[in-house]
Amino acid sequence: MSTHEPKPAFETGQSAPELRAQAARARVGTVVWGLIVLALASLIIVSKLGLVALNGNYVLIGLMIGAGAALVVGGLVSARSRKGNGSGPGSSAAGSDHQ
Repeated sequence: MSTHEPKPAFETGQSAPELRAQAARARVGTVVWGLIVLALASLIIVSKLGLVALNGNYVLIGLMIGAGAALVVGGLVSARSRKGNGSGPGSSAAGSDHQ
């Protein structure tokens, strides 16, 4: 069994609306890959129009640096927000007291 599978609501101590709100967030990797595809498409259009002459190697290096930085920053922000919400691996249902 994978450790990344979501637990049912009765095992996490959270209500169903709280779980739906967490599941509705976009994943950082999905957003970053979408931005990469959009950047490549726009660079191809710009180069085909003849507005700018682009070196493919430099474009790929720049995209990889930008994507790597975005993944690292997005992962840190995501981990920090989970830590603040108390839904990280070290949190327990007994620690939250919502009335």
